Amino acid sequence: MKALLNKLFVTAVVFTISFATASAQVVKWDSTYRPGKYVEQVAKFKADPKSKKDIVFLGNSITAGTDWAKLLDLPQAKNRGISGDITFGVLERLQDVIDGKPAKVFILIGINDISRNIPDSVILRNYKTMIARIRKGSKKTKIYFNTLLPVNAAFEKFKNHYGKDEHILWLNDEIRKFDAKNVTVIDLYPNFTDLDKHLKAELTKDGLHLIPAGYQVWADLLKKSGYLTEK
Repeated sequence: MKALLNKLFVTAVVFTISFATASAQVVKWDSTYRPGKYVEQVAKFKADPKSKKDIVFLGNSITAGTDWAKLLDLPQAKNRGISGDITFGVLERLQDVIDGKPAKVFILIGINDISRNIPDSVILRNYKTMIARIRKGSKKTKIYFNTLLPVNAAFEKFKNHYGKDEHILWLNDEIRKFDAKNVTVIDLYPNFTDLDKHLKAELTKDGLHLIPAGYQVWADLLKKSGYLTEK
């Protein structure tokens, strides 16, 4: 009887440890997260006059961090970046962009999804949903999809964004395939990467966000490519 009880006890302990281990391996993520100023920013965007000549820059803080109209000397450039935003947030506010029937949309989004452990496959699905919705709701809008920028952990500020390079690389490989889906891919990544595959230190203030020199690299790339002026 004692041997049986011991066996049952050991089995229970093993089961408990196994269950705890399995539970610990389940990474939680939240599609409902929205930055603190999300509602305020969306309301501001909706109130902004729209034109079919608009060139919309859509994304998170990396997009929000510059004055695109001034940087590109392009009055019709509209900044639709929200600091901290994720792909689900972009999808939630995408209809306002579609309703404006802009000439072009430049999209850069996803690094905050990675930092919040949203699965790569879900991020990719959201990318494809963005493209499909724009294509359906504003057929004449040209879509430009940017690859994700690298990060630089040496700055030690945004630790949730560091150590996840494999996710950036995988998503960028998938984004590059969008060329076959009637979407122009802008491969930003190699233009910002140092020899160690990190975001160039001279282009960032914190290992994630760009300084003016970084935005100038981006602007020069857009101007040389002809993407801003092509019909």
